[in-house]
Amino acid sequence: MSGYWAELAWLGGPEIVKGVVIEVSGERISAVQTGVASPPPDCERLAGLVLPGLANAHSHAFQRALRGRTHRARGSFWSWREQMYALAAVIDPDAMLLVARATFGEMALAGVTLVGEFHYLHHGPGGKPYTEPNAMGAAILEAAAQAGVRITLLDACYLHGGVGAGPDEVQRRFCDPDVDAWVARVEALGGGARVGAAIHSVRAVDPGAASVVATWARERSAPLHAHVSEQPAENEDSLRAYGATPTAVLAGSGALSERFTAVHATHVSDEDVALLGGARASCCLCPTTERDLADGIGQGRRLRDAGARLALGSDSNAIIEPFEEARAVELDERLASGIRGQHGGEELLAAATAGGYGSLGWPEGGEIRPGALADLVVVARDGVRLAGIADDRLLDAVVFAGAAADVRDVIVGGRVVVRGGAHVTLDVTRELATAVAAVTP
Repeated sequence: MSGYWAELAWLGGPEIVKGVVIEVSGERISAVQTGVASPPPDCERLAGLVLPGLANAHSHAFQRALRGRTHRARGSFWSWREQMYALAAVIDPDAMLLVARATFGEMALAGVTLVGEFHYLHHGPGGKPYTEPNAMGAAILEAAAQAGVRITLLDACYLHGGVGAGPDEVQRRFCDPDVDAWVARVEALGGGARVGAAIHSVRAVDPGAASVVATWARERSAPLHAHVSEQPAENEDSLRAYGATPTAVLAGSGALSERFTAVHATHVSDEDVALLGGARASCCLCPTTERDLADGIGQGRRLRDAGARLALGSDSNAIIEPFEEARAVELDERLASGIRGQHGGEELLAAATAGGYGSLGWPEGGEIRPGALADLVVVARDGVRLAGIADDRLLDAVVFAGAAADVRDVIVGGRVVVRGGAHVTLDVTRELATAVAAVTP
């Protein structure tokens, strides 16, 4: 048994607690004691604010290599997608391992202890399967292991290039021949990894195939994610083809449940919000990517008020700043509504922790309590962003002004991954430089 003494800790709710002993047995928290004025002899002191591990519920790791390369051109999500396709065309499993490991390392430095990798780049050029059909997925799982973060691999079914359209040359790398082939390939994933299912979108997966994917996830009690209403054009295509919005199509396919996560849900109708809330589904907002791609402003308050649960993701990894994702849910809605204070700091932090863990099929994580996973993040308070903040205001200050640079230590399953702001096994800066150079088209 080992233990930590937290100078300050967030145990849920609006308050920060002083003097918290967190006992760890194996990879779980065995006991939590509050009001302990000084570190016991057998406890390591954690100076600063200790939080549960942060969950990044939606990532496309390979897109980290696009950073700095897509910002000058005038256009939209659809023109950005062409640049992303050019990148996807040159990645093989070796390059995927390099990029994903470096990206997950950057996430660890930012306090991410669990990532949900929405994985759709499955096959070789022209759609030819690799000798090992899950070579890409295996590379991503290995990358997470080497970076020291937990992962749920959300293997995405992708069958069409658009509603009623065949895939183009690059999209063939994403596509399995049919939904049964997707099932067979995903069934071959193993090795103790947590694997969930993903319906890429209603543009890429027809309702009948979506039903098969939803059934696969339901029978295994696995998480199921889907891109939902990221763009108005997606809604228009769905209404034209199926007479229903993407959310309604997925509901008709049996996808909606407490294990379902709608990613983005930016352009949802009142009926869509009611469906997602009624199912107690999660909704993963990715504000930094949504603003980068000119997607629009998320509907966090409407979704939460309807009964949906919020999670957060970095999506394209244009920037990896979990606290920015959290505060942007509130700040972006302020711009649209003219109203402040729709999401409190503790609610945003819950979305970044327990909300993401639950969305990714890890209900035992994202909290500091007995029985929970010993995934912890230590936020230093001696940097310029948080200097001079009183204890009773520190929670809001971290959410609304904190940054990845304030993360000092990261512990995953009781094992230190980041110490003093540096990754204990990876030179992340060098890894990123090498990885990006390897996949420059």
